[in-house]
Amino acid sequence: MKLIHTLAAAAALALVSSSAFAAGDPEAGAKVFNKCKACHQIGPGAKNVVGPELNGLVGRKTGAVEGYNYSDANKNSGLTWDEATFLEYIAGPQKKIPGTKMTFAGIPEEADRANLWAYIAQFKADGSK
Repeated sequence: MKLIHTLAAAAALALVSSSAFAAGDPEAGAKVFNKCKACHQIGPGAKNVVGPELNGLVGRKTGAVEGYNYSDANKNSGLTWDEATFLEYIAGPQKKIPGTKMTFAGIPEEADRANLWAYIAQFKADGSK
């Protein structure tokens, strides 16, 4: 019985630890987003520029922002933006979606990627938080 309680406690601790890390820090993510601002906008009044605006990214299909000219690779990837997809993509966009127009090298630090996701994920489709 002690073994079951110990295993349950360890599993709960691992779940809490990974959830806390995965949640990221939106404030720190805002600083990481400075690397993205040259091509992307987010928030009220965001528009497509070099890259598509990023409001309402969570749950959106890749290649789906109205008025943005995506590569066929993005339009046909079949991906939906969620945390796992974004974290893998932003580590190396060309690796996740070969043929994407996004020539960005990626965000190498895992914590920066988690923080960036926390920042972007807080914006609804209308740009509000």
